[in-house]
Amino acid sequence: MKVNCPTCKKEVEWIAENKYRPFCCERCKLIDLGEWASQGHAIPGKPADEVLMSEEWQQEQDKPYN
Repeated sequence: MKVNCPTCKKEVEWIAENKYRPFCCERCKLIDLGEWASQGHAIPGKPADEVLMSEEWQQEQDKPYN
């Protein structure tokens, strides 16, 4: 199977021997990692610390399990 590298869009074979998959090379992998680290990429939704500190979350934790 062939996929496009998420960073440079180069076509890459999805095989076990490709240690950088889904990226084409280490450089593209590190560019993507840098985007996550600088918050250029983000998963939609509230930040986890905001959710964990909310009263609603605390109330859910206080409920007994059934």
